[in-house]
Amino acid sequence: MVRAFTLTGGRTEPSRDVFTLITLVSTVDLPLPSVGQRLQPEHLRILRMCAQPLAVAEISAYLDLPVSVTTILLSDLLELGRILARPPIHVAASPQIALLQKVRNGLARL
Repeated sequence: MVRAFTLTGGRTEPSRDVFTLITLVSTVDLPLPSVGQRLQPEHLRILRMCAQPLAVAEISAYLDLPVSVTTILLSDLLELGRILARPPIHVAASPQIALLQKVRNGLARL
């Protein structure tokens, strides 16, 4: 078992404050780094996992690491240009009542 502060090099905060629990992360289409690059095994696991977009909370759960540690690791990869982070797509807060009534009336006529 490795302590969380060892994974982050003693850092307690990410270098960029762009990650929330629902931020979607995906890898950039680059080959996996060679052994000479200084990426930790957790970095490599993130790169493999994020071939399909995943939320930060999911990545944290799959790695079995606290979200704070995961965001620091994600910041490292973002600075290296290995991942993309984008906010989730927001949907309308609530459907318009008038539209729902029109749909209901149209269905009733069928």
